[in-house]
Amino acid sequence: MRPSGRQDTPPAGWLTIGHLRRPHGLKGDIFVQLTTDRRERVDAGAELFARGQMLSVVSSRVLGNGRIIARFEQIADRTDAEKWTNVELFAAPIDDPSALWVHELIGQRVVDQDGIDRGVCTAVLENPAAEIIETDTGALVPANFVVTAADGTITVDVPDGLFELNDD
Repeated sequence: MRPSGRQDTPPAGWLTIGHLRRPHGLKGDIFVQLTTDRRERVDAGAELFARGQMLSVVSSRVLGNGRIIARFEQIADRTDAEKWTNVELFAAPIDDPSALWVHELIGQRVVDQDGIDRGVCTAVLENPAAEIIETDTGALVPANFVVTAADGTITVDVPDGLFELNDD
């Protein structure tokens, strides 16, 4: 049974940014797997939300293999860190006007360079080369073809024939 007043959902508007994985060492360090390319999410002083509480990053480092290890103020030792294994992490959105944010693309209308309406973005799919915008018409557009995303419209400049591929 959970204590009354505990809120397990993140603050409104906060985004999933990764997961805590397994402990590292005896002092409470824990591996962090980010699902964002914004490494600053785990810089010292960062505030994250997980399992009903705020977590404060004390320090973090990247190993030679690219894996991130972090220490949190609220995690005292290995035994404590084991309780946080595979817990989802949330953070407040970052204000960066030059970045495209998945949560902001969903629901926007996709228009090509000729002004043709290609549907509404229903999802952004992960792909190794580039995220892919999926529309309600079934069209798939690599996100690297996005020119602008503002005022409810995603404008794309795609190679000739891209939308015809979706029709096949």
